[in-house]
Amino acid sequence: MNYQELADNIKIWANDLGFQKVGICDVNLQEHEAALQKWLDAGYHGSMDWMARHGMMRARPDELLPGTVRVISVRMDYLPPKAQFATNLVDPTQAYISRYALGRDYHKLIRNQLKKLGQRIEQEVGSFGYRPFVDSAPILERPLAQKAGLGWTGKHSLILDKECGSWFFLGELLIDLPLPVDTPSEDQCGKCKACMTSCPTNAIIEEGIVDARRCISYLTIEYDGVIPEEFRKPMGNRIYGCDDCQLVCPWNRFSSLTDQDDFHRRQSLQNPDLIALFAWDEASFLKNMEGSAIRRIGHVQWLRNLSIAMGNAPYSQDIVEALQMRIGISPVLDEHIEWALAQQRQQIKEKSGIDITHQRLIRVINKGIPRDA
Repeated sequence: MNYQELADNIKIWANDLGFQKVGICDVNLQEHEAALQKWLDAGYHGSMDWMARHGMMRARPDELLPGTVRVISVRMDYLPPKAQFATNLVDPTQAYISRYALGRDYHKLIRNQLKKLGQRIEQEVGSFGYRPFVDSAPILERPLAQKAGLGWTGKHSLILDKECGSWFFLGELLIDLPLPVDTPSEDQCGKCKACMTSCPTNAIIEEGIVDARRCISYLTIEYDGVIPEEFRKPMGNRIYGCDDCQLVCPWNRFSSLTDQDDFHRRQSLQNPDLIALFAWDEASFLKNMEGSAIRRIGHVQWLRNLSIAMGNAPYSQDIVEALQMRIGISPVLDEHIEWALAQQRQQIKEKSGIDITHQRLIRVINKGIPRDA
């Protein structure tokens, strides 16, 4: 078998399946094991117990799928048209949702395309061992992507490519064919630390090291408990994920828009007004988020995140009334609603010079305090 010819064909087939870049690497990630263990020992994974559950298997793909000798690493761009980064972030009455989550959930789409790639290879070589992964197993996908030449690990810990920045998903096809490997990517961040200095919660504690417990993406997506108060104001109107470290990256000037319609902003998020989104009951949330990655956090966590954003929004009678209507659903949600009401109360205090409890808030509003105060 001519493995070089096969590798070249695999990249062509992958491009035909919608992947913008493809690379091949071996399975040796031994050099990353010490750093992974140190990160876990420091507790930077927060409540994501699954990060530590499988030990060093994350750095050993051949233990995940015995017989694996190569990893085909793929990239699929997701930056949607009309991303509205600036308009969403500067308008505190609107919800900011990380751009990767505006459309359909990427996991199934990319996994299906990887499966098709495996089947196409099978047509060429006959039966062989392979398995696709998209955030679905304990595997260090970013070191694999760098080793396969898809880009280097930026100081924000994401993979960067000089041709397209970082607005892309990664996926892996583990195989048992000894294909020739590609040249690993080299770091090209230089002295730039824009991502580190722009993080709202200072989650990037060292170059390439993120303390998930401080990261807005972790807090709004992976964490379902009470968000520490120190992070609530910096969260602003970010209700699902955070793109700040990518927004300031100079390499993202070269990003291309996605060709995948599935990643375009869904209709239910065209006008992400905080009060309107907060008004969804559970049935509406499940219906509007059908096929979305956002659906996995559940309705209560959705409301929790929105309540923080509403607390950070300008004082509004409508916000106060909406928040009060949700009290009593869950203790965790109540904690954040009470905080949000206190923020609204504080704005009245600063405006009127008096303190007030939220039970009296409606009466004060009805006496004529301006809605846009």
